[in-house]
Amino acid sequence: MHETIQEAETVERVHWRSISAAIASISVVGIAIGLGIPLLSVILESRGYSPSMIGLNTAVAGIASICAAPLATPIAMRFGVVWTMFAMIIAGAVAFVGFYFAPSFWMWFPLRAVLHFALTVLFILSEFWISTCAPPHRRGLVLGIYATVLSLGFAAGPWLFSQIGSTGLLPFGLTFCLVMIAAIPVVLARSESPKIVSEGGKGGFFRYIWMVPTATAAVLVFGAVETGGFALFPIYGQRIGYSEADAALLLTMIGLGNVMLQIPFGMISDRIADRRWLLLICAATGLIGTLAMPVLAGNWHVMAGLLFVWGGVVAALYTIGLAHLGAQLSGRDLASANAAFIFCYGIGMILGPQVIGIFMDIFGPNGFGWALALFFGGYMAIGLGRIAAKSGLSRSEA
Repeated sequence: MHETIQEAETVERVHWRSISAAIASISVVGIAIGLGIPLLSVILESRGYSPSMIGLNTAVAGIASICAAPLATPIAMRFGVVWTMFAMIIAGAVAFVGFYFAPSFWMWFPLRAVLHFALTVLFILSEFWISTCAPPHRRGLVLGIYATVLSLGFAAGPWLFSQIGSTGLLPFGLTFCLVMIAAIPVVLARSESPKIVSEGGKGGFFRYIWMVPTATAAVLVFGAVETGGFALFPIYGQRIGYSEADAALLLTMIGLGNVMLQIPFGMISDRIADRRWLLLICAATGLIGTLAMPVLAGNWHVMAGLLFVWGGVVAALYTIGLAHLGAQLSGRDLASANAAFIFCYGIGMILGPQVIGIFMDIFGPNGFGWALALFFGGYMAIGLGRIAAKSGLSRSEA
């Protein structure tokens, strides 16, 4: 009995240490996106590039994510989870600093591709690591913690941006240092990382997009809103009268909302039989908040309060979508579905900046909100359609 208890305690220690290492790596993603995307957009805006061109460059991130999704698992199988993650951290950090030294606009495209290829692999392997460590009955809570740390990076990034500005080497050098520090716990946990074992089987991860469409559509919308919104919100804010610093602080409010609401939403999702209804509530909140932005934009403090709630609820699309995926699948299917999940996130990263940028070119500042509303409304149609289809099937079987 004593040995059994001791063994259980050892497993528990390994469990939380492994989760901590994975969460530390994902903090890299939060800081890089939270500081990097608005920073790069403001620099391009200052050089005279249009929102659609900025969106085009940002959309390269989505292409890189799509390419990385099917390659992450084979690379990790070849070199190991930890060393693959460590290599991606270094590659992402070096690529980010490279933007400062790249004088020509075309150079930003391969740099953006390398940066987001690395970040995508980190996403996939971190979530795989967490999925293998998190007890099923606490998956929502663990994913909530995971998303909260990611959101802390999102909040810290724009706040740092508002403090140090967009000029000089400082914002690039600071991000590089933070990323390298976050790599330390990953390397220290190298002996406790999970292994990816080939189990054979046929069929790629693409089929998993259609197996749980409510989850994959949720992350597609989140990817579009997050990437496009973060990239173009500073420009939107400046065009409706906010200073660069005030617009950056509004992004910080979105990040703070993410931090405060992910763990509660994760815990709620553990207690709901059908998470699709919770996903629909999040999408509806996103739609209402988006339509309210132009009305409330005249008061910075009211706008900040709106974005605090709006950002936290919208970010829950990712947390709850991932939990919904884990509830529907397990084992190798879950690992493959996670790659498809990130693949759809990459599609959203392509669509979001382009659609929002084009809408802003055509309709002016209001195009920002109208484009976001299009994404939320589309998701609500998909979610309601899936629930209605399942309800109709249940009646016919009865």
